[in-house]
Amino acid sequence: MIVVTGATGKIGRTLVPLLVEAGQDVVAVSRHPRPEEFPAGVRHARADIGNGASMRPVLDGADALFLLLGGELNGRGESPDVLIGAAEEAGVKRIVLLSSQINSTRPAALSHTRLRDFESAVRASGADFTILRPGAFASNALAWAEPVRTRRRIFAPFGDVALPVVDAADIAAVAAAALHEEGHEGRTYELTGPEAISPRRQAAAISRALGEEVAFVELSREEAHAEMARFMPDDIVDGTLDVIGEPLPVEQAISPDVQTVLRRPARPFDDWVARHLPAFR
Repeated sequence: MIVVTGATGKIGRTLVPLLVEAGQDVVAVSRHPRPEEFPAGVRHARADIGNGASMRPVLDGADALFLLLGGELNGRGESPDVLIGAAEEAGVKRIVLLSSQINSTRPAALSHTRLRDFESAVRASGADFTILRPGAFASNALAWAEPVRTRRRIFAPFGDVALPVVDAADIAAVAAAALHEEGHEGRTYELTGPEAISPRRQAAAISRALGEEVAFVELSREEAHAEMARFMPDDIVDGTLDVIGEPLPVEQAISPDVQTVLRRPARPFDDWVARHLPAFR
């Protein structure tokens, strides 16, 4: 049995069906009621990975655990040892943790302290483990959906700074492989897309897919900071702007890990746009 936390998020919604297709018994965990789109046969459990007591009955009988910290859990909550200890007591033999590339490229980043603590706890556990460290997500472009729909405009800073954004569907596929295939134990995978692509080029890709002109409006760092600070703490805003505005060479590099694990190239940004085009119409 495989327990998938964050099952209603961008990665979980793809990961759960992939595991079912592979013949796995899946328990999908979320803090919200069961979504209708889960495949038949998937068991749903309402639990909070920030509360080890709520996870204990969910983990009973599990062989593997996909661990995803969402939202506020990236910044606060119980010690990682509580949840990892509960998994060990339940007999979980394999843990796949969704972490972040920043933990290797900027190991002192305050915004990712908790994720680094979870990495340490997972590595110190008695379970086989795999760490996934994706870079920037292609799905961050969904933040542009409303102004594209209403004004055919995209507002973003650093228009010509390129990063190899990764498709969440590829992250889910790598996670599925690590959860039910052999050969991924003790590995840390850096997950990127197949090419570095700038916000301006992303805007052009959306424009081509729509068949209409979408104007790109470049924001200053100060303007972007003011906008992001409406829903993010200042230290996270500053760290994010550092990465997207002044990326290190390693953060712009293409990792081979998606292709190594999946035996196919990582999905390009155009592919992501084609699958999410209704959000921009």
